[in-house]
Amino acid sequence: MRLACLTLLLVSVCWALPFRQSGFLDFMMEDETGSADLPDLGEPKLEEPAGPVCPFRCQCHLRVVQCSDLGMKTVPEAIPADATLLDLQNNKISEIRENDFKGLKGLHALILVNNKITIIHAKAFAPLVNLQRLYLSKNMLKEIPANMPKSLQELRIHENQISKIKKASFAGMGHVIVMELGSNPLTSSGVDGGAFSDLKRVSYIRIADTNITAIPKGLPSSLSELHLDGNKITKITSDSLKGLKNLAKLGLSHNEISVVENGSLANVPHLRELHLDNNVLTSVPAGLPEHKYIQVIYLHANKIAAVGTEDFCPPSYNTKKAMYSGISLFSNPVPYWEVQPITFRCVFDRSAIQLGNYRKK
Repeated sequence: MRLACLTLLLVSVCWALPFRQSGFLDFMMEDETGSADLPDLGEPKLEEPAGPVCPFRCQCHLRVVQCSDLGMKTVPEAIPADATLLDLQNNKISEIRENDFKGLKGLHALILVNNKITIIHAKAFAPLVNLQRLYLSKNMLKEIPANMPKSLQELRIHENQISKIKKASFAGMGHVIVMELGSNPLTSSGVDGGAFSDLKRVSYIRIADTNITAIPKGLPSSLSELHLDGNKITKITSDSLKGLKNLAKLGLSHNEISVVENGSLANVPHLRELHLDNNVLTSVPAGLPEHKYIQVIYLHANKIAAVGTEDFCPPSYNTKKAMYSGISLFSNPVPYWEVQPITFRCVFDRSAIQLGNYRKK
């Protein structure tokens, strides 16, 4: 019985067709004839890179686009739409075009320092509805750009070629806190009255190293620091500082000031630091003994020939007044050995007084 079954199995194997190896081309032929039941996968597709593309030669990381020091002549294309900081400083950009910042509504800081910018399109900043910091220093602009973002909190545009700050230059910019306008060729009448009237929140303004001859009129009452060093201001009038009730620091070094009118310091009741060094004053400014909060005053490098016992301190020890932490009087033609010690009775420490010898040049 076993022998019969084995014989039947061998016969059935012999009747089967011989095995034939199918190659790769055979499968292709079968697919064309429809004999192979394979799915149609179609042509292969290239996957697009995930995330935004960084401009050529720039570096992008954590929404910061770094394109500085690359010799660029124009603003690069394909800036990621989610960028919050764009750094284009130290290039050769000469013009900001209308669509250079298109789609960058999330940008918070734009750095264009040290380029060759002469033209900014009137609509160039329109997409930047959330811009807070704009740095345009060290370029070749001849006027304040038009239509700057109303969201700006800090504007630095010093070292350009701006000769005039017009009345409407900062219209609608009520959120600005810091403004730097120094080292521009402003003329004696280079700042229109009311040019800063819209800056309701500004606390810091610097207009140093220009050719203005007087303290600008209509400065915002919100100011806490005003720096006008290195100009050609000749005097401080009683109206010069009117309305600056929050001013704490005033810089007027390296001017041509010979007069500080009586009552001038009364207009800045919260002033704590006053820089009047390197001017042509012949006496200590009036009003210091009555001022309650002033603590630091620089008067060195003037032409002060005498210092009286009541030039700095009130006559009574019981008068409420902040103690001085710094008084500089060196490089003045005052014989320091003749200054009475009681002159500095309201000074916090002896080391806070700087007298020194006067040497004729």
